[in-house]
Amino acid sequence: MLIVLKYGGNAMGEPGRPDPLLDDIAARARAGDRIVLVHGGGPQIDAALAERSLVTERIEGQRVTDAATLHVTEAVLCGNVNKALVRALAARGVAAAGVSGQDGSLLEARRLASGSGAALGFVGEIVHVHPQMLAALLAAGFVPVVAPLGIEIGSEHALNINADASAGAIAGALEADAYIVVTNVERVRRVRDDPSSGIPRLSSAQARAYLDDGTFADGMRPKIRSALDALAAGARSAIVCGSGVGALSAALAGNGTVITDG
Repeated sequence: MLIVLKYGGNAMGEPGRPDPLLDDIAARARAGDRIVLVHGGGPQIDAALAERSLVTERIEGQRVTDAATLHVTEAVLCGNVNKALVRALAARGVAAAGVSGQDGSLLEARRLASGSGAALGFVGEIVHVHPQMLAALLAAGFVPVVAPLGIEIGSEHALNINADASAGAIAGALEADAYIVVTNVERVRRVRDDPSSGIPRLSSAQARAYLDDGTFADGMRPKIRSALDALAAGARSAIVCGSGVGALSAALAGNGTVITDG
């Protein structure tokens, strides 16, 4: 089974502490599954910017990324978060390879403007996915760990790309058997603060309707969009789940919110 996982910065534990998701990944990798882990790092970037007295500005949920912010973002995602995950997987006996969307031109992007037309700086939206490098790493027995940065088409600039969008695009390009978004809630909810409103299954049409009417708000919106994009591009299933003990195996057994392309 080929699994693409999106692991958000809000769901990650502290480095060096027990991490049930990484335990799950190690167990499934040993059992023969092929796994790609795409990670975020928003809270870690916020902390690093604050340490440098750089103000975080967001427009419509997107981080405005000037040159100084891009420098910090790349250092945190590629140098800190990515390598911490590689080391943690290695400690669990997993051969992991840390890369970014820039390596092998994995993610080619163009600059993204907000819906109001405001400039976001070095923020990108994906135009092309070139998954050959990931396919080669998977064939060699590695678990690729991907930081969500891409290359601007026609230039040498790096672009900061939403981690959910990156993971969904990669899952679609690889035609993953399962695209799993790991977050800090067990299921997608109709009412944000009401766990009893969790939704076990959604069709693509239902998910789009909930996006349109505002039921899915804030950080859940890009997660649902990425699931829909993954399904449309070739992934066979999409699941949004929590991050507790056994969450990955439970998600593959049908727990969490399963989104189907039907």
